[in-house]
Amino acid sequence: MTEFRGITPPLLEGAAEVHEGDAYDLLDKLPAESVDLIITSPPYWGLRTYGLDHNEEILRDWEREGGSKEEAPSYDWYRLNGGCLGLEPLPEWYVSNLVEIFQRGASALKPGGSIWVNIGDTYFARWSSIRFDGRQGLGDNPRMRRKTPMGGFRQEKQLLMIPARFAIAMQNQRWILRNDLIWEKRNVPPRPEKDRLRLAHEHFYHFVKRPKEGRPKYYYDMSAVEEGARDVVRVNVSAGSDGHSATFPVGLIEPRILSSCPPGGLVLDPFCGTGRSLAVAIKNGRRGLGFEITSKFSTSARANAMDLRFATEVPDKADAAGQAEMQSHLF
Repeated sequence: MTEFRGITPPLLEGAAEVHEGDAYDLLDKLPAESVDLIITSPPYWGLRTYGLDHNEEILRDWEREGGSKEEAPSYDWYRLNGGCLGLEPLPEWYVSNLVEIFQRGASALKPGGSIWVNIGDTYFARWSSIRFDGRQGLGDNPRMRRKTPMGGFRQEKQLLMIPARFAIAMQNQRWILRNDLIWEKRNVPPRPEKDRLRLAHEHFYHFVKRPKEGRPKYYYDMSAVEEGARDVVRVNVSAGSDGHSATFPVGLIEPRILSSCPPGGLVLDPFCGTGRSLAVAIKNGRRGLGFEITSKFSTSARANAMDLRFATEVPDKADAAGQAEMQSHLF
């Protein structure tokens, strides 16, 4: 019998629900072993506020309580003292918070379930620019400046390797990393830098549970992945929706949902934004469950989850041509 903790996932195929709140709290309310697939793209470190308030003095508050930069506080302390995920004063804190949140959902994931996490990297700057919203390089979006302490790997112009640090931290918590899928973004905007290449890819990590003994076994339908079954995929960045600038492209997540969640299974996005992953899950005969901390986005996600049009993108002609060219060089 499944343990009841406070949230009953949708039981009917094609049904979706969105709960407003912090994923840290809501993950702990899910029934044990009720989720087939967790697929999400959490807020990246040091990019935008999404309209949330953040305590810019939180590092000083931590140090006043006897803490140090080298030891991150718990996520619960962090948020109760005015911190927001993605706006941590140090990238080390961000990685610690993210892993702690995913650990809260470990018991809700079925033994044969999967986690897919999309995460991007960041360059370090002692004085960084934080956008209130909007995509980097596009438009004159309002922003604020903040000072970030230097030290260790935190050096000017340094690519911080946040995705790799996150993946290793997850491995240290007994997760098995099955793939580091590279998402090549063909339509990234120009950048002003003259001393480095444009950052045109992101990481999409596939984790499964480590069994008590033996090798991990989990649901995986290889026939549902992209042609060639390669760990590099070319998908254009999607336009934002409902005021949210970071929207999953259908072409990126549909193969993940089809391959890693059985028909009728439950897809959970704990940072669901405006609900693209839920809509794609429903379109493909799965059930959807989303968590979102921001009121305006959770409202949009409820409407979008059942909208077939939101789960369907018209392929970009240039992108389709690029995919065909890439496949022609495989054989």
